[in-house]
Amino acid sequence: MTFWALLILTALLIAAFLGYAMFRGRKNREPAAAYDLRVYREQLAGVDRDLARGVVSEADAERVRTEISRRILAADAQMQAQTDQDGPPLWANVVAISVVAAVLVGGGFWMYRQMGAAGLPDQPLELRKEMAEALRADRPSQAQVEADLPAAPQPQLDESYAALLEQLRETVSARPDDLQGHILLAQHEANAGNFRAAYAAQQRVIELSGDAAPADAYSHLAEMMILSANGYVSPEAEEALKQALQRDPRHGPANYYLGQMMVQVGRPDIGYRIWIDALRVAPPGAPWVEAIYAQLDDLAFRAGVFNPPNIPAPSGPSREDIDAAAALTPEERQEMIQGMVNQLSDRLATEGGPVEDWAQLIAALGVLGEGQRAIDIMKEAVDIFAGDTEALELLDAAAFQAGIAQ
Repeated sequence: MTFWALLILTALLIAAFLGYAMFRGRKNREPAAAYDLRVYREQLAGVDRDLARGVVSEADAERVRTEISRRILAADAQMQAQTDQDGPPLWANVVAISVVAAVLVGGGFWMYRQMGAAGLPDQPLELRKEMAEALRADRPSQAQVEADLPAAPQPQLDESYAALLEQLRETVSARPDDLQGHILLAQHEANAGNFRAAYAAQQRVIELSGDAAPADAYSHLAEMMILSANGYVSPEAEEALKQALQRDPRHGPANYYLGQMMVQVGRPDIGYRIWIDALRVAPPGAPWVEAIYAQLDDLAFRAGVFNPPNIPAPSGPSREDIDAAAALTPEERQEMIQGMVNQLSDRLATEGGPVEDWAQLIAALGVLGEGQRAIDIMKEAVDIFAGDTEALELLDAAAFQAGIAQ
């Protein structure tokens, strides 16, 4: 109650100061003719000084006095004709002050009810950091969150695809050490929306890969966990993200989800810095870049950043291109994607290109189901970039994403 009394008293004091300024202005206001009179009187005194110094003759001085006197009489008559009160009447000022007071008190009360937190104790920066660390350390596990979530509806799959997926499950179950089988199972379980089964298969992929598991393997594991938990980044998912970033500190998806996790535990400032650093090294057309840009302004506000750095806008299809693609039939959209992939393939075959383009082509062929073609492109790219460790690692990650990793 003390807080609300203080808030109302502050608003009333501000209104009182504004009202005092308005009424004081009314008392000090003078008509323009009064100013003219002062000027004319000063001019008369100036004529007398000029005459005493011999600057003007007596005849000229008399003529100037006559003209100034005429103006003085005119100004005096104008002042007499004016009313004693210029400007708005007194009642208008009273109404204005009342409205200002009502807006300050009522508006302040309403705004604080919407945005404030009455009764909340002070939260210094160090205390908020400690609270964030405590929240991060004590947040629920992956299993706890999944247990608390309502049962997700079963995805509706095409009968033929559902049969193939069931057959893949049986095959992988019979061959528990088949790395390629688990890779395919994780991909198809994710495509079907079975994220819990997807990350279970992905965990087996990492176990079978051992130390050779790339950053993408851990990033996919974390992503499946996060999707299974409706966007919540659990401690288990965080550990997978850390493993991905240990192998590739610039891994975009891992940095994206790590930034999300920091926001969830009350550290938007750290999340904002992670995302900004990720954007600085983002490859052209990376899908996670669009996701960051869609949330960056809100995150900057929450992080207290009011002069964000100038990060170039993401390159990629325009909104018109996306809308046009959405209007296509599935067959037309597949044909368009196939054409784009063929165009990239032809350009790389004739002109060559950076390793990022080769990796993009390999991953796209895997998505399109052209595994053999992706393998052929992979072999050609490995020959071109032989000896370049970083390039070969990027190609291996693309092969893993395409499902053709050996």
